[in-house]
Amino acid sequence: MVNDRKERHSIWLANEDIHDADEPYLPALLEEAFLEWSAEASGMTAFRSGQYGIYGKDAKCHGSAGASESSTLAGIGIEEIVQTAVRSVLDNLAFYSTEYGEWFVAGTPIFRRHCDKLFAILVYVAPAGTQMGEGELGAQALHYRGCFYRVFERVYVKDLLLTQERSSQESSRRDELFQAAKRLYDQIDVTSVLNEMLRSLETLYPQSEVYLYLSQDYVEGDPRIRPLVFKNTAHDIVAKAFLDGNPAKEKDRDGNTRVAIPLSGKQAAYGVLCITISAGKRSDELDLPAFLLIADTAGSAFENAKLYEQSNLLINELRLINDMTKRLNQSLKLREIFQFATTELLTIFDADYCCVLQLNPKKDVFEVKSSNIPSMASETFSPEYGFCGMIYRTKEPLIISDYWNTRVVSSRLMDNTGSRSLIAAPIFGDGEVIGVILVTHKQQNFFSYENYKLLQVMSTHIGLAVTNASLHAEVRRMVITDNLTGLHARHYLDEQIQRRQRKDPFGSLILVDIDLFKRVNDTYGHQVGDRILIQVSRIIAGAIRQDDIAARWGGEELAIYLPGVRTEQALRVAERIRKQVAEETEPSVTVSCGVSEWTFDQEKVSVESLFYRADMALYEAKNKGRNCIIVGSST
Repeated sequence: MVNDRKERHSIWLANEDIHDADEPYLPALLEEAFLEWSAEASGMTAFRSGQYGIYGKDAKCHGSAGASESSTLAGIGIEEIVQTAVRSVLDNLAFYSTEYGEWFVAGTPIFRRHCDKLFAILVYVAPAGTQMGEGELGAQALHYRGCFYRVFERVYVKDLLLTQERSSQESSRRDELFQAAKRLYDQIDVTSVLNEMLRSLETLYPQSEVYLYLSQDYVEGDPRIRPLVFKNTAHDIVAKAFLDGNPAKEKDRDGNTRVAIPLSGKQAAYGVLCITISAGKRSDELDLPAFLLIADTAGSAFENAKLYEQSNLLINELRLINDMTKRLNQSLKLREIFQFATTELLTIFDADYCCVLQLNPKKDVFEVKSSNIPSMASETFSPEYGFCGMIYRTKEPLIISDYWNTRVVSSRLMDNTGSRSLIAAPIFGDGEVIGVILVTHKQQNFFSYENYKLLQVMSTHIGLAVTNASLHAEVRRMVITDNLTGLHARHYLDEQIQRRQRKDPFGSLILVDIDLFKRVNDTYGHQVGDRILIQVSRIIAGAIRQDDIAARWGGEELAIYLPGVRTEQALRVAERIRKQVAEETEPSVTVSCGVSEWTFDQEKVSVESLFYRADMALYEAKNKGRNCIIVGSST
């Protein structure tokens, strides 16, 4: 039975082979195996008359020995031909031999146990006239391979034993930590969780210093629990562990080892557990899993306790979100949405200041749309500036506990208001940042992690309201706008004239018709005709006031309504348009205009009569030779 077990173990070990993952370790194995092989092969005649070398797949020599103990393959002056032999074997995976001057050189591949993958080349160099055939060098290569796998198996078994030893130590350590982890999960109060974690670590590692750095929930009265302050983050492993979300380790000048591990739950990192192990104590990697287990367990227990304690707070927050969402959805006007959001956020977070910005993609700036800071009304900021720039680049929310001490970026908002705490969140539309919310307070460490999460949720609902209002405005714009000219549609012009006739004392209408437009289309094509329409429309848009309404009346006819304007002023506007069209269009065209007005004291005040008189005047202008302006009769 014992012999059978030994035989099975032998077969199992003989079946082990090197793999691609072992490539980094091959140079050392090749060198050690070559030393054993050369000691065993030193009695061969060929060994006494020539020089052997072992080369890896990188064509580098990892050992040489032979006739002269003081010489190596690199020192006998034929490196070039040796490299040629090595490259030939690598390329062809076959025996290679040649005579070069007074030297004979041969090389043969050495393959893995169970596949035809080459892992080394055995090279033999001797004086010219020496014979070394493929079979003889191949046998020596097999001998070398046997030595190689003997070395490999020793290393392999050593690694297995080391792994088993470490596994046993880790299992013992985990047994010690099990009860500590169980006690942590039994706690439901935040303070109890933290105290139990620190007590367990100090019991397990009595010679160590243990501290807990919390990002927000700083517990007064316990010297082991400290606030997490970000100072010189590049050299502070506590800050580095928190920001990177990974354990950090360092040694000080006295040889003490300091380990910092994030205290994390499923949702976020809440702080950093820091342990300092004195130089006289063992501090290798075997300690790290234990620290990680405690930190991981405590992080989960801490998070569960926080969730339990905050259940009532969450119910209240849900009510706030629900109420805010209802109010936001009651309006489709962006200005009202921004103003309401600012007012609500100031109240909900008991904040000193709030600023809501919207991205203007055409100007590539953030514009302040609402704020309780009068001096910031209508301010604009580059997408690269300050906290709005950070959020725009990262698309992530932000919390700052003390701006004056950290000052990661410059902020006009924080500087001008004297604020120290900040929470901020992006406003998304179609997956892109379309705005930023900034909420600040003058007191440091004012906002909690719960505030930070709540703002993220609220920013989502604000983003939906902004998107809905923007879509509504865009649909409205498309309905009342002519796609080709960019002027208003005719029905919008009719609606606006009717509305203004109910409250204004008078107004004027100009009908503009492009002369001989059919000839333009027939001569240059419809694309040029469309371009002419666009050019004339732009001239009209540039010649009128902001409150005036220009529209495409139909075909090549355009209409302009001038509220609160009499005929004399309307004639000046029409003449300016007529003159600019003649001078600025390409190809050059002219326009004819018909002008009419209405006044409140007329017997019949209607859109139809106003258009009828302007249309008759336009017809008369056409008959009088075009490129002129005629005023329609008011009777």
